[in-house]
Amino acid sequence: MFEMSKAYTIGAGISSLAAAYYLIQNGWSGKDITIIGLDTHGANDGNHVTAYEDEYQKGRLANSKGFLAIGGRMLNEETYEDLWDMFRGIPSLDHPGESVTDEILNFDHAHPTNDVSRLMDKDGIIDTYSMGFSNQDRELLVKLTAIPDDQEETLDDVDIQTWFKDDPDFFTTNFWYMWQTTFAFQKTSSAAELRRYMHRMILEFSRINTLAGVTRTPYNQYESLILPARKYLQDQGVQFVNRVRIDDLDFADTPMRDEIIVTGIEGVNVETNEPIHIEVNEGDLVFDTNGSITDCTTLGDLDTPITENMNPAPSAALWRKVADRFYNVGNPDKFFGDRSQSEWQSFTVTTTNHLLVNEIKEITRQAPGNALQTWIDSTPLLSIVVHHQPHFHAQKPNETVLWGYVLYPRRKGDYVDKPFIEMTGREMLLELIGHLNAMDKRAVKIGDKTDEIMASVENVIPAYMPYVDALFNNRSKKDRPHVVPAGSHNLAFLGQFTEMKTQMTFTEMMSVRSAHIAVNKFLGLPDDDLPKLNHYDKDPKVLAKAAHTMVRKHHDYSKVANPFTKTK
Repeated sequence: MFEMSKAYTIGAGISSLAAAYYLIQNGWSGKDITIIGLDTHGANDGNHVTAYEDEYQKGRLANSKGFLAIGGRMLNEETYEDLWDMFRGIPSLDHPGESVTDEILNFDHAHPTNDVSRLMDKDGIIDTYSMGFSNQDRELLVKLTAIPDDQEETLDDVDIQTWFKDDPDFFTTNFWYMWQTTFAFQKTSSAAELRRYMHRMILEFSRINTLAGVTRTPYNQYESLILPARKYLQDQGVQFVNRVRIDDLDFADTPMRDEIIVTGIEGVNVETNEPIHIEVNEGDLVFDTNGSITDCTTLGDLDTPITENMNPAPSAALWRKVADRFYNVGNPDKFFGDRSQSEWQSFTVTTTNHLLVNEIKEITRQAPGNALQTWIDSTPLLSIVVHHQPHFHAQKPNETVLWGYVLYPRRKGDYVDKPFIEMTGREMLLELIGHLNAMDKRAVKIGDKTDEIMASVENVIPAYMPYVDALFNNRSKKDRPHVVPAGSHNLAFLGQFTEMKTQMTFTEMMSVRSAHIAVNKFLGLPDDDLPKLNHYDKDPKVLAKAAHTMVRKHHDYSKVANPFTKTK
């Protein structure tokens, strides 16, 4: 039925892999599907540093030892229905006879998350059992959450700080510190997006202080998700074309320009500068990931700060050309037009022994693999994740890897007197040690071991991402295109910058579901073919627990022997 048709996906992320997967599940031959990627990693990063030098860095780093986990994405067992559906059909690379979904869930159930130091400051670990809400905080958050789906347009171009303009203390609550650093919200982010999260993630509201609902992969997500998916698709005959940037699409002329018919794909091989042209014939399909949050990422190393890449985001540049031609495909400038609304910076530490991780464990009472820790008194708002070890297949037994990030890279550090974006990897680690040392109550503190720790450091890789938070930018509902816009014959949009009813952005769930919707639409399949969604926002027990969470008080540590957690 589909032998004469071809499918082309633009972008190498999980949404493109999902589109290819669902085409194959519905009768397409893999050999008729081509995935075109500027890089091979997508946004689910995790690899040797050397694997990124060509993709994110012009020229070699002075120090390319160690590993890089450019970003972190938290999965969720209960509300990532499409992700688990897709990966039930993809074999694990590590456990023959087991699907990737089973592998991840089995690992997660065996290693449940229990975060005991979610928030910290110079005085120690903060008791986060209470959300820290006032009555006004509760009233405004409930009012936002209660807006019906069919009235969400009332939040068009309303950011979070505007919604809480009469309640600035909201931004000093435990809830806000945890919510913003778990999901990467900022005050200037879309209030509509916060509302969607409160619906789809309401199950997590009552356990956000421990992050017990976080589902972790056995290794980094590139190795645990992307590599098995690529291997499965390659075995099915799917063609991968790497290191190609797509710059434009050709369209058929129609009288009113209200039909979208792609007739060609124009690009360039970024290694050879050779132009690429692909004819798109009648019956062929094109899937475009119309925004990538890792576009224009730049790297530094232990003794080299990043150099900011000021080029426009390639994925958004292509989207902008389509938007200039058609009126109903969204507005990329809302997301990619102002870096100050979307930038943040991460860093990955690789050490040759376990000293640093053991010190962190002693100070924070947190074993590796137990989620996320944030210093609320950090000027650039510093957080770290100490992964379950090993985090990479190639990691040696003596090596450890941890990852950190700041939401405000233009702000100065508290222990290194320069903006975080200007720091070397070494200085970023010194900034982290400064915060750990301030809360360290032991006789011999971590600061006393700085030289020994630094001697164990193989590398610290800063990664500056100008668009990583773009998906939360303040917007209207029409600023993101529908997966298959009205009048489109063969072009679908995939990923985090598409509009789907009730779906929250910055999730693999949204990437996979957009691909599934696109394939179903083009193949004439019914919507009930999609996995059923769990609507915990309509579950009385979940809502009752959330209501209790909104009013619960701090623990009484006067009744606990040797308490190490304080209230805020």
